[in-house]
Amino acid sequence: MFKTHPCPQSLALFQEHDHRRQTCSLFAKPLCQGLSCFAAICDLRAPRMKGLFYDDSALESCRMDVNKGLPATESRRDLHVWIIENLRMAPVPEKAYGNFFEEHCYIVLHVSQSLKATQGACSDLHYWAGKEAGAEAQDAAEAFVQQLQETLGGATVQHREAQGHESDCFRSYFRSGIIYRRGGLASALTHVETNLYNIQRLLHVQGRKHVSAAEVELSWSSFNKGDIFLLDLGKVMIQWNGPETSIPEKARGLALTCSLRDRERGGRAQIGVVDDEVEATDLMRIMEAVLGCRVGNVPATRPDKSVNQLQKASVRLYHVCEKDEDLVIQELATCPLTQDLLREEDYYILDQGGFKIYVWQGRLSSLQEKKAAFSRALRFIQAKGYPTYTNVEVVNDGAESASFKQLFQSWSTKQRGNKNFGRLSKSIQVRPDVGKLQSQPELAAQLRMVDDASGKVEVWCIQDLGRQPVDPERHAQLCAGNCYLVLYTYQRMGHVQYILYLWRGHRATTRDVKALNCNAEELDLMYRGALVQEHVTMGSEPPHFLAIFQGQLVVFQGHTGRDGKEQPAPATRLFHVQGTDSCNTRTVEVPARASALNSHDIFLLVTASVCYLWFGKGCSGDQREMARTAVTAVSGENKETVLEGQEPPGFWEALGGPAPYPGNKRSSRKRSLPFTPRDQEDDARESLLVAPSAGRTGSLHCPSPGPDQVTMFLGGYVRQRFRATCVFQERIFLWLGEAASKWKEEAVDWGQEYLKTHPAGRSPTTPIVVIKQGHEPPTFTGWFLAWDPYKWTNDQSYKEVVDGSLGAMPAICEITAELNDFQLSRGPSNGGADPLTLQTLKGSQDGSGNELQPGPKAGDASTNSHHSSPRPTINGSLPRERLMHQAVEDLPEGVDPARKEFYLSDSDFQEIFGKSKEEFYSMAKWRQQQEKKQLGFF
Repeated sequence: MFKTHPCPQSLALFQEHDHRRQTCSLFAKPLCQGLSCFAAICDLRAPRMKGLFYDDSALESCRMDVNKGLPATESRRDLHVWIIENLRMAPVPEKAYGNFFEEHCYIVLHVSQSLKATQGACSDLHYWAGKEAGAEAQDAAEAFVQQLQETLGGATVQHREAQGHESDCFRSYFRSGIIYRRGGLASALTHVETNLYNIQRLLHVQGRKHVSAAEVELSWSSFNKGDIFLLDLGKVMIQWNGPETSIPEKARGLALTCSLRDRERGGRAQIGVVDDEVEATDLMRIMEAVLGCRVGNVPATRPDKSVNQLQKASVRLYHVCEKDEDLVIQELATCPLTQDLLREEDYYILDQGGFKIYVWQGRLSSLQEKKAAFSRALRFIQAKGYPTYTNVEVVNDGAESASFKQLFQSWSTKQRGNKNFGRLSKSIQVRPDVGKLQSQPELAAQLRMVDDASGKVEVWCIQDLGRQPVDPERHAQLCAGNCYLVLYTYQRMGHVQYILYLWRGHRATTRDVKALNCNAEELDLMYRGALVQEHVTMGSEPPHFLAIFQGQLVVFQGHTGRDGKEQPAPATRLFHVQGTDSCNTRTVEVPARASALNSHDIFLLVTASVCYLWFGKGCSGDQREMARTAVTAVSGENKETVLEGQEPPGFWEALGGPAPYPGNKRSSRKRSLPFTPRDQEDDARESLLVAPSAGRTGSLHCPSPGPDQVTMFLGGYVRQRFRATCVFQERIFLWLGEAASKWKEEAVDWGQEYLKTHPAGRSPTTPIVVIKQGHEPPTFTGWFLAWDPYKWTNDQSYKEVVDGSLGAMPAICEITAELNDFQLSRGPSNGGADPLTLQTLKGSQDGSGNELQPGPKAGDASTNSHHSSPRPTINGSLPRERLMHQAVEDLPEGVDPARKEFYLSDSDFQEIFGKSKEEFYSMAKWRQQQEKKQLGFF
């Protein structure tokens, strides 16, 4: 019996048996280490069964000589998928990626090609279990994962996935969506059949951020108002959108539908979309012919079982060790967690509120412990009473995922056990060239500097709910009791760009803060939404904010009155000077008492007769040099230098007498300072993308996100209403799509809520940056491996796709015409279709799939009239001269302008595009558009 107790002194014991599965002995000899050997593993026991989609030639592409390394066809790919059949691994064809059979287990390996050159091979290894998969198949999958892990090395993160509850990391690999297919071995023999038209199935499409589709009963009883359902009839695919679905959900559902059409029908099926049943009469007639006449209304939306954000914020760390033959689990700590709790010779379980279980393996932990990682995690899940589908992630010491690291207060990737590492790091620090910020956005992101701070600066003080301009000579003098707007204007690549800082003092009232936000919105309207807004709290100013004041920023206590003057200053004032250069220096007034001093900093004591510049024993030469420049705005030139331990009597008298003060560096959380190699090397590589949807927030592990991952979040149809939160270093970016302006006021609240509920206890003063589509600064775009500013120039919105790009509907008109000819009934009262209806539909589906026909256009006039004639179709192919570089009016009748390439013959298509039509339509939409533009088919 395995038990856990909340008390750290209480131990939980359970018997740990070493079940060495027979499947673990499948490999007679150990393979050589390294990424180049993983293809050999999948091939050693790969089946050669007749009828498999992955035939001998497909298997041959995975065959390799261990000594020769990975074939080029494999090494270039990010993703590799295997299915477990008869306790053996068999490769899944690339065009079938995203299809998962419920009675099988799969292994998915993702190797980030974009990070290989910069960080070495880092990979994620998942094993996926269908809800109908047997225990034997799951044991085999776990054994194969362990073998792959040993071959790939310690830089691999292992994941356990369950059908319907996959992690965001797993779902992100399949941009179009995941499809759950019924059946097991017999149905898996042909993983995906192309150009199969004799089919009738109903898919339930779900997902706000990542889409999945599962086969459900072919009946109206399967429907509900809050989801999307796809009726697949072979030549015709009808997407029915529930009345409560959002535009992003409809767009993602349409992307999945188009992907199915292109991959499984070679692009030859027609798509119809039902957004309004009253308008799409012909589509509804076909649906009722298949599903029967609907009785009553569609059921309401089913409750969402999404995890509460507060549940994710609850984290507990458990230490795992062996005692005799028992396994001991001891609770160590709750949030906030610190990295020093993890010891390299031990083994730990981190419980994120039952939402996810992490297993951390120290580099000195035993091989037996590492092999038992998943089994121990599953026993822990069972003992805690968590659902069996709870996600498990196994990370190794030194190769932790970003999602694991972000659960700790701070994380350093310094090498363990190297005492001279810090000294060496300090000796090789080199200040980057700020002049390269314009041409290197990645440098701008790491330094948090959009430029060299030489642009135009305007400052307003919030007074009486309005904004009053501040004299340029006093721009750098702020008051803790006020709020300020600081507008920075600069040029980048020939374009004028803006950053509006919303600075809030510690003593500012709630009334002033609301006025600050209102005035910021007024300015944004004046500049037509071009302002990047960064919310800054006193004491947490970013480097660029400090740089625009050239190290002269001074924050006084008190507040500014209506006349723009400060309150009467006391006779004695103490100022704390922090920083080593113009990008990180600030001077803040503190209480004038000795206990406010610190041996590692510099202070300026201002009295009626003299000013003392006090240097602590631990301050550096750069600090002293910068302090002499920074305090001129307060003391002028008349100041006396005082060293710690050599203070004159007048110094202590002004502070009310000596008192104890800190002699060591403050133990506050690490701050990110510019020009520090640690931040550039460590923090720059790790990030977290958070995509709120319909008021909810989720997260995706995304180390150094690449262009495809950015596209998944910010591209395609979802741009209209999408908003995303990106957490990088010590700031939060809130990105808003062009039609998401109504959420702008809520965006800052989302960011603040994220900080409050974060398990690592993030500071509530963390800067929050609000960015609108098309106005992204380099400090944001530099975090992505590639950023295309013209990404959305030619993208179509969901409405544009539905109204204009799906083409005419010949197949739909053909089916409805046949229904009219037969004068079919609407189906029996039990909701089923009569045999004559099904026979008619089957006859339509069995027609030749070789006829070249443009795709359907939902909302077309033909869909709303029973007597409209179908648009002419083209039988056979057309010469390339009649399609390439032709205007719409010059195209032959019946050619869909949006799919001109479709009418090429197979040989012409292969010669022009260098690939088959099936390969072309399996590509991402934006890649298709790009190639069509280059070759004259756009």
